[in-house]
Amino acid sequence: MTDFHYEKEQDSSALWVKDGPPVSLSGVSRSRRWLFPALTATVILILIIALGASNMKTSHHLWSMEQSVNNLSDVIQSLNASLQRAQEAAEDARRLKFAVENNKDQLRSVSQALKQLSVIDSLSRSVASLKCSLERIINNSSAADGCCPLGWEHFDGSCYLFSGLSLSWNESRVWCDTQEAHLLILHTDEAWDFVTRRTGADMFWVGLSDWRTGQWEWVNQTPYTVERRRWVPGQPDDWAHHGLGPGNEDCAHLKAGGRLNDLHCSTKMRFICQKHSRHM
Repeated sequence: MTDFHYEKEQDSSALWVKDGPPVSLSGVSRSRRWLFPALTATVILILIIALGASNMKTSHHLWSMEQSVNNLSDVIQSLNASLQRAQEAAEDARRLKFAVENNKDQLRSVSQALKQLSVIDSLSRSVASLKCSLERIINNSSAADGCCPLGWEHFDGSCYLFSGLSLSWNESRVWCDTQEAHLLILHTDEAWDFVTRRTGADMFWVGLSDWRTGQWEWVNQTPYTVERRRWVPGQPDDWAHHGLGPGNEDCAHLKAGGRLNDLHCSTKMRFICQKHSRHM
């Protein structure tokens, strides 16, 4: 009986399993204690980065909007300036219309005066034609000789005007153009003699210069060969120390005695215009 009890105890002890070493709860607790703050910090960092990126995008968008607003402001200023100019133009037009309406009577008077001038011009032409006819009768000349306007002198099919007005060479050229004439051009000894007898001791611009090409030519661009017998001795000398501005002495004039001299073109003096005589 005893042996049976002992064997039973042995069998029971054989079924008992020995427990392992106790697990430390303090290490697990510490790990869990730091895990939550770390996760929280990570989430906060992610949120900060996301917010920073969002703020950058927002700032860039705001900057773009600010630029657009500035551009719009410039456009508005330009439109305002254009509107102001348009208003000023409209005001000028209104004033002009008002002036025209208030001066209709004066405009009518001007129109009547122009008509009268036209009549006077027609009468002047008639008088010139009558004068020409009388001169032909008096001088026993033919109609082929033609005649000249009042104040002009006739010689060999040309009319000559010895001006009493003093102008520069270019001003003289323009003035002759307005009279359907040109500054004096001389090709024959007879014309030279006629002109020099008429000029006497006075000085007159003639249509001769070298300012355009550096070579002497007449105003119609006909080349001119210098004839020493027609010039004052030692001329032309193209003097540069005249103190009258740019350019040398590039324009010719008749001196006392009927000889040519070159002079700075800005000098004021009388001049001679020439044109073909009219046939009435």
